[in-house]
Amino acid sequence: MGDTSIVANRSALRDFLASIATISGDLSNITAPPFLLAENSTVEIPQYWCDHAHLFVRQAWGETEEERALNVLESFMGALRNQQYAGRKESEGVKKPLNAFLGELFLGKWEDEELGETRLVSEQVSHHPPITACYIWNDKHGVRAEGFTEQEITFSGNVSIKQKGYAVLHIDKYNEDYLMPVPNVKVKGLLGGKPYPELQGSYSLISSTGYVSKITFEGKGFWGGGQKNSFDAKMFHADRPKETLYHAKGVWNGLSVFEDARTGKELEKLDFATLKSLPLKIEDIAEQDPWESRRAWGDVISALRKGDMKAAANAKSIVEQGQRKMRQEEAASGTKWEARFFKAVDRDEVFDRLSKRDPSSFTVDRQGGIWKVDKEAIQTAQKPYHGDLTPTNQRIAASGGSKRDEPSRNHSRSQSEAAAAVPIARVDTPQIDETRASGEEAPTPQKPIDPPSPADLPLRPRTDTRAPEPLQKGPTDAEVEEFLRDKFSASSR
Repeated sequence: MGDTSIVANRSALRDFLASIATISGDLSNITAPPFLLAENSTVEIPQYWCDHAHLFVRQAWGETEEERALNVLESFMGALRNQQYAGRKESEGVKKPLNAFLGELFLGKWEDEELGETRLVSEQVSHHPPITACYIWNDKHGVRAEGFTEQEITFSGNVSIKQKGYAVLHIDKYNEDYLMPVPNVKVKGLLGGKPYPELQGSYSLISSTGYVSKITFEGKGFWGGGQKNSFDAKMFHADRPKETLYHAKGVWNGLSVFEDARTGKELEKLDFATLKSLPLKIEDIAEQDPWESRRAWGDVISALRKGDMKAAANAKSIVEQGQRKMRQEEAASGTKWEARFFKAVDRDEVFDRLSKRDPSSFTVDRQGGIWKVDKEAIQTAQKPYHGDLTPTNQRIAASGGSKRDEPSRNHSRSQSEAAAAVPIARVDTPQIDETRASGEEAPTPQKPIDPPSPADLPLRPRTDTRAPEPLQKGPTDAEVEEFLRDKFSASSR
């Protein structure tokens, strides 16, 4: 047992940073020491796009194109803080999420009397390179979003995360699309023991109606200049690029101000640090499919919570070794893994059309694929999602046990077998109470989060112009894992 905080493991952290500093190329799939690991996988990150569910749904509420474009900008900015910290307190710093394995799933939903049901399906559709695809939708209000992101991680004193991919928001009632970027991230403060993220670069959020929001992220400079986590955004119409309609500035993890640039009038203030979040609902661990994230990583999560670094490393290795064996068997049989809820396409007409307004805002790895949701697969899905195959490359016997007697082929299910919709969320407790692993005592229940009401969202004053109503390849996992095991097992003796 031991202290899992980064501060308490500074010596081991320095050794780890020294080791990766000698590695050139992408470090996305590197095996990090257990004390650096978060209690969640990268496949969970898309949930933070929508945990401020009122902001997500409000994107469809504006009566004018201009108002809806501003709502989309606010929702985009409001999701950044929780995305970057992945539900952790800022005072705790960020940790590295578990590397999602190929085929890993995360399913959930948010419920609210006014908003109705908003649902999420997230899947790891590629491991080399690592790509997560997601789909979030609310049928009651006709707003849906899908996207994918591929991360390329390098280290040079700070950790730089280059994100490739994009997201598209669609509003049914008006048949509008909004192309959204995935900003690059630099993780600073590692040696201080409290790493924190800084977003970097300038990006455009582009609407099919012609409205564009240009967002510039800046951080604290090396010599102390600048403001940590700051941003500046200007919204204009593509036909009148020099005429700023709205201006927003502040910090994406705290207070920001939105104003009408034509009148100088403040429209509203949003404090992204205090915005209420709806609790995400997922099924109980025992009811989840073996490929769902929290069940698959249950033993790892349990060990991390107990501070048992050896048990965490061993449990993690079981999943990783099973995945490597699965890939080897696929290569030997000439088969290829098929994603369950997403499919790779050659081109995306919406992206091709809207990205022309600012190609520099988007980086897409064509070899990694452009990933789109398969709505029919979601509508007809039925457990078990991959037959009797588990992520550890075992087969579930009829009695409930497991066996290793068959090659790990990806068996597709016929339409006659897939008769029910993806079952989600019978549990009504907040998400943090649901990350229970097998054999782990239930944590002390936390006080439920009160769902936000419309009054929790500031109302903008009416204006005359707006409607009044709302490369080089790095080492393999196995090579790095063996290196780290030797290094850290020796240093701990």
